[in-house]
Amino acid sequence: MLTNRSSVDPAAVPGPPNVAVRSAEKRGCEVSMEQPDRPGRTPSDAGRPSPGHGVLVVADRPRRPRWRQRISTTLDLIRANPTGRITLKVVIAIVGALVVTLGIALIPLPGPGWLLVIAGLGIWAVEYHWARRLLDFTRRHVYAWTNWAKRQSLPLRFVLGSVGLLFVGTVVWLSLKYSFDIDLVAIALDYLGAR
Repeated sequence: MLTNRSSVDPAAVPGPPNVAVRSAEKRGCEVSMEQPDRPGRTPSDAGRPSPGHGVLVVADRPRRPRWRQRISTTLDLIRANPTGRITLKVVIAIVGALVVTLGIALIPLPGPGWLLVIAGLGIWAVEYHWARRLLDFTRRHVYAWTNWAKRQSLPLRFVLGSVGLLFVGTVVWLSLKYSFDIDLVAIALDYLGAR
């Protein structure tokens, strides 16, 4: 005769509940599924936790810097109040929009345009999930590109760096030419022709 085991039956559950493991891993903790040795357990039932004695071993969470803990606590206190939650969303939206707009304005000019755009995304990511996902996507691809470039040979890295410098120089030249009517190439050719 076949019987279905219930979800409460300890023999049906080989380890700690998946919900506890997922939530511990989500918080950044390392989870060990090892069962400690207990006196009285036979080797035949050593792979199966005894009823009511399953152990979830969770490593300590990596400590965050104190300033990040304070900011996180302050944001949680603000979010606890409905008015504070709405105000925080509005302030984060406005400050993030200002930083992103300034970054977009600085992209064609010499300056940290892309850095400010990413910083604005970081500000938005405090409160908005779509910005957090976009920031994670950007971070993941930048790290992948950096790791790929590090694995390449020195001549190829030199070519990649040269292409990057050529691209940045072209952007600076075009932005100065069309934004401020300053043609650096013409000025350089006139200077070289006069000598």
